[in-house]
Amino acid sequence: MAERVREILGARPELSERRMFGGIAFMVAGNMCCGVIGEDLMVRLGDDGEAALSEPHTRPMDFTGKPMKTAIYVDQEGTASDADLAKWVEAGADYASSLPPKGAKVGERRWRLAPFSCGG
Repeated sequence: MAERVREILGARPELSERRMFGGIAFMVAGNMCCGVIGEDLMVRLGDDGEAALSEPHTRPMDFTGKPMKTAIYVDQEGTASDADLAKWVEAGADYASSLPPKGAKVGERRWRLAPFSCGG
């Protein structure tokens, strides 16, 4: 699923990824938007997280044992079609894009690089 997420996010500027939560987290301008943990998609939605739990194939993100109100898991059935996966990934990316940019962290893999300049 990670490769499918990369394809959906490919047009986003400042895309990076890093290992988190026992899987891969995708970052937009340093803000986590979604991740792949096993067969599930984790999506960060901010205040919309609780409302998204009414959607089929979703459950609270409870990685630490305490459910988070700003992020959800979407199971494999909820991301089986490309359209369903894109809907969730884009929602997470839109939320991450609405936040102020953060600097790169150690271990992040950058997908977009600044244009090369030889300088004068």
